[in-house]
Amino acid sequence: MTIGFDDFMKVDIRVGRITRAEPFPEARKPAIKLWIDFGPELGEKKSSAQITRHYTPEGLVGRQVLAVVNFPPRQIGPLMSEVLTLGVPDADGEVVLIGPGHEVPTGGRLY
Repeated sequence: MTIGFDDFMKVDIRVGRITRAEPFPEARKPAIKLWIDFGPELGEKKSSAQITRHYTPEGLVGRQVLAVVNFPPRQIGPLMSEVLTLGVPDADGEVVLIGPGHEVPTGGRLY
């Protein structure tokens, strides 16, 4: 399926910095709860990510990641996930987070 550029621009993907991360034992599949700062325009948002294979909560704090910030919130167990943190599968299908290759300003939009 082909989409137009205007359709792509409807998806608001921003860079944020993980400020807090905790285990999420209540999730059906192993996951980590994330608090991500998207800067003054959007502030801090919560997310749940199934990333326990490659990441620990302690190792995530301070990391920049990309996330879709304009999907409706989604209830995941006791957590209301406000953004979709983006990743790609490794050779085993485990999630590897997507982030900028260099330090960039928080809140920047992907284009």
